[in-house]
Amino acid sequence: MLAGFDFSVIPASLPFLWEGLQFTVRLTVIAMTGGIVFGTLLAMARLSGIAPLASAAAWYVNLMRSVPLVLVILWFFLVIPIVIGHPIGAENSAIITFTAFEAAYYSEIMRAGIQSIPKGQVAAGYALGMGYWPTMHHVVLPQAVRNMAPVLLTQTIILFQDTSLVYAIGAKDLLKASEIVGRNYGRPVEMYVFVAIVYLVISLALSLLVRRLQRNIAIK
Repeated sequence: MLAGFDFSVIPASLPFLWEGLQFTVRLTVIAMTGGIVFGTLLAMARLSGIAPLASAAAWYVNLMRSVPLVLVILWFFLVIPIVIGHPIGAENSAIITFTAFEAAYYSEIMRAGIQSIPKGQVAAGYALGMGYWPTMHHVVLPQAVRNMAPVLLTQTIILFQDTSLVYAIGAKDLLKASEIVGRNYGRPVEMYVFVAIVYLVISLALSLLVRRLQRNIAIK
């Protein structure tokens, strides 16, 4: 059945594929970090009780969650150079896009986490003389992040898989690197099989990490 396949191109292409995988991982880590920070600010804005701020945050989150990611990737790639007057490259455009897009999803996770904290703890923060933002920073957010850690990691797994969509703008991630190798060697099927296995292994490893984290949190 596999007689027609030739996987010998893979060892010779590993350095090139490694460069693509490095960008995929870098994009995932930056988008996760920026998305959680930006998303937390959006969640706090929505829960602040300040109507204009809450409305603006809600509008942003709903907009991002209503549009397919591949369209957002194309919009940012085409619009940003027009706004700032010069191109920034596919990789930088992908980083900005994923950070902005993922913030909407992390925001909803963080909002649920914040709302899971008993209101009595918020009241205790106010009783100690802390305002809204200090109470969030010192009392609510540490507990919310701990409660939401498994869900945040699950969203990060989805983010890792979604990074393959930067293929649409030509950014050299793992999928794009494998496509180039497959085209140059005339072995696209072998390369797509290989890259699928890489995504599968990394996603399964992260899923096991999430399960372990869930067990640890449940025990405590």
